[in-house]
Amino acid sequence: MGKDDLAWLPAAEISHRVGTGELDPQAVARAHLDAIERIDPRLHAYVYVDEHAQSSNGALAGVTIAVKDNLPVAGMPWTEGSAVWRDRVPDEDTVPVARARAAGAAILGKTNLPELAAAVGTTNAIFPATNNPWRAGITPGGSSGGSAAAVAAGMAAVAMGTDMGGSIRIPASCCGVVGLRPSPDRVPSEIVEPAGLSVVAPLGRTVGDVRLLFSVMSGAPAPRSAQNPRGLRIGLADTTALGMDAACADACRRAGAALESAGHQIRLIPWESEAVAAGYGVVRRASMASFPANPELFAAGIRKLVEQGRALSALDYFQAFESASGGAYQVVVKPLLTEFDFLLTPTLGLVPMRIEEVPSFLSEPYGRYIQFVLPVSFARTPAVSIPAGLHDGLPIGVQLVGRSGHEWELLAVAEQLEAMPGFGFQRPPGYD
Repeated sequence: MGKDDLAWLPAAEISHRVGTGELDPQAVARAHLDAIERIDPRLHAYVYVDEHAQSSNGALAGVTIAVKDNLPVAGMPWTEGSAVWRDRVPDEDTVPVARARAAGAAILGKTNLPELAAAVGTTNAIFPATNNPWRAGITPGGSSGGSAAAVAAGMAAVAMGTDMGGSIRIPASCCGVVGLRPSPDRVPSEIVEPAGLSVVAPLGRTVGDVRLLFSVMSGAPAPRSAQNPRGLRIGLADTTALGMDAACADACRRAGAALESAGHQIRLIPWESEAVAAGYGVVRRASMASFPANPELFAAGIRKLVEQGRALSALDYFQAFESASGGAYQVVVKPLLTEFDFLLTPTLGLVPMRIEEVPSFLSEPYGRYIQFVLPVSFARTPAVSIPAGLHDGLPIGVQLVGRSGHEWELLAVAEQLEAMPGFGFQRPPGYD
């Protein structure tokens, strides 16, 4: 098997082949390091690469992982995309990285992100902008854009990122890969995020790969029995006050039709996100204000948001958090508790755009873009973005949302949808 073929092997297959002795534990790492050398000079997904990355025995034997650069990895830079921490190098892995390493994974390096993970694209002042593997000049999404681009381009088997307001699901949709936002606290982390919304999360080319990595990150073995769900009640978001691109709405309707053909009950529901977005604008500014650095050291746009956050009162913060949480309860939690087993939405309200056209963080166009992912974060429920085909040659995703703590059931439905025509990962052109 050639290096190009090895670069695209599913994580579970890598581990199985290594376990049976059919595959050298270092073979996939060598293939991905070769791919990084050839491809990344034009994509800029990585900000640091360990050319000596090694695998060992375990559930992830032979599997390679790319890690977003807001997560500490021992001996590697930990910049948060900011000049403030350009030279910071931690002594220890964050908990989910340590678990993956102990399970045999090879940690390939760190991936790009916007400064303080505060954008829905992947640009900053210290590294080149990350391109979407599907087309140069198109955003990979953010803030885990480097991780999603690395996986989509065959430069890692799986990846880790973080998701506060959609930062795993946004790039998963833009790059055509699978991204799971787990329920809060399912994946432990010693990193304190004041709002309690951010989670460490997996990305992969298939639902199976995401399931495998999530099981290691969370320390919770996946169910052994194959799940083939039937007869579930699924609410499909069909209308919003903000509107959405026609291609995004079409992808969601196609997903609903596919799940209905599999025996599930689909019912159309409205989707309202405005109260959540308004509250998040305050909450996110407050969380950024907590970074232990002089605001003058940040880039201008980030500095402004940090200064606005530091001017907020405690009452401002609590009222905004209460308003956003109340809005999320109405649109996500209440329907899941009273009427539906799962919710289905487009992942994003807009199709992928050019890097320079990415909506400014917390701006009005930003609200339309992230209207489906943000309420899920405040609802504290799990959600997964699944590739749902292409529009004008660029990926579109759909989002499945489940009840808190029900990741395995959510992934079973996602895997069912992934297997249907028009859904699931495709290699970007030029990467065959």
